[in-house]
Amino acid sequence: MAQQPFNGLGLGLGNLPRLSHAKTRSISPENFNGEKGAGGMAKEGTGAQAARELGQGWKVSPSVKIKPKDIFTIAEISGPGAIQQMWMTPSGHWRYAILRFYWDGESAPSVEVPIGDFFANGWCQLAPVVSLPVCANPGNGFNSYWEMPFRKSCRITVENIAEEELVLYYQVNYTLTDVPEDAAYFHAQFRRVNPLPYKQVYTILDGVKGWGQYVGTYMAWGVNNNGWWGEGEIKFFIDGDGEFPTICGTGTEDYFCGSYGFEHPKTRQYIEFSTPYTGMPQVIRPDGTGVNANQRFGLYRWHIMDPIRFEKDLKVTMQALGWRSGGRYLPLQDDIASVAIWYQTEPHAPFPKLPDKDYLEVK
Repeated sequence: MAQQPFNGLGLGLGNLPRLSHAKTRSISPENFNGEKGAGGMAKEGTGAQAARELGQGWKVSPSVKIKPKDIFTIAEISGPGAIQQMWMTPSGHWRYAILRFYWDGESAPSVEVPIGDFFANGWCQLAPVVSLPVCANPGNGFNSYWEMPFRKSCRITVENIAEEELVLYYQVNYTLTDVPEDAAYFHAQFRRVNPLPYKQVYTILDGVKGWGQYVGTYMAWGVNNNGWWGEGEIKFFIDGDGEFPTICGTGTEDYFCGSYGFEHPKTRQYIEFSTPYTGMPQVIRPDGTGVNANQRFGLYRWHIMDPIRFEKDLKVTMQALGWRSGGRYLPLQDDIASVAIWYQTEPHAPFPKLPDKDYLEVK
């Protein structure tokens, strides 16, 4: 059978030697439109004063300033093509910078997530993340390697809902190329419940209609009770499942591919870890002051080798369980936020309304 021509999508290690006619482009404050041969041409920008003796071509426009309540379009691209990598460094409170992606001219975003949570840093304190699709590097260097194909257009915006100006450094690297018919669209949805009502499960994702695959979960989990918090099960309700799901996990730390409470066997201290597909890179410990008074955790699980496939609908829930007297489970009332990541055919179902600024806030 003849091999299909390589179009520049899915460029994994095994494809690196293969040639392609895909066109590589990049958008940043030094080239707002990603035009060929147009990078570094700015004469005005946030670096103009520093470059005043050097002039054009010497880092005149490395970043943008987004005023309070403003929405800034960081990328507007005509397709077909695919986002292949993004780098961002935001100032301020990361929950107050809302990242949105729109595919093929849609009016409702397929991605709507606070910028920190999108990069597995929901607590507004940097936790280094070393995984295949997401990296968070020293100095608030946020990176995404999720591949995001589009056929007609892509628009990416950042909304600043803070009372202060947002300084944003960014680079969006993409390719212009044909997109296969079976390539689905990238989606990411944020949710938060604080506190989780007693005896209720936390819903990571619900209402998804269409054909696709679930590929990732990030959770920012704040514990409002003493003791262990991760006995709860994750459940995936696939294609018409009723009361009981097709996939049922055995515990929260098991879903995130750890075990026995993520504890060191002798000290019983939590052990942070970050691996290609799963991790708990963030543990915020009480410090005896009013600054860090509660335990907080950041966890991710990327279903890259084990995507959860669905053809009609999908719902994902997580129980919050600890222990109480008599060796009984305790339904917890914790502060839980999450980002669900999946690919699906369009159109997608409406997202829940994003919480307001006060409800998003992390203290």
